[in-house]
Amino acid sequence: MKKIAYLIISFLALTSCKKESISSVNTSDYAIFGDSISADKAVTSEDMLVQYNKLKPGDTLDIKFKSKIKNVCQKKGCWMTIELPSGKEAFVKFKDYAFFVPKNAQKGEVIVNGKAFVSIESVEELKHYAKDEGKSQAAIDSIVAPKINYSFMADGVLIKK
Repeated sequence: MKKIAYLIISFLALTSCKKESISSVNTSDYAIFGDSISADKAVTSEDMLVQYNKLKPGDTLDIKFKSKIKNVCQKKGCWMTIELPSGKEAFVKFKDYAFFVPKNAQKGEVIVNGKAFVSIESVEELKHYAKDEGKSQAAIDSIVAPKINYSFMADGVLIKK
């Protein structure tokens, strides 16, 4: 009996949170994908890059940020890259593969909410990938530094209409 009461209370809490989130989104300005989120308190892409530079592999940061979409997966819309300053980008996937974004959303303004993290690909991994891609030996030999990847797992996305 206690378990059922707990489940009912949990369900009511979750549904009431969703209603509050939905009311704070101006749906005339944004298309909503995934969880309903508000546009409030989203940091800029400049601030996001500062935050990424503070992260170490294994760290995660719950955050919401605003930028422009650079690329979208052309098969399903199951990932996108978002512009960061200095020619950098964040690679965005969607939590639990639960939603996708439109394949024609490039260059659109976007707000993503979720977890930011970094990963580092070693020189050995990069050389392996280059070999798998069929790159020349000269290109493979030119890889001398690890690559830092800025990643993001979004639970909610807003794309400006």
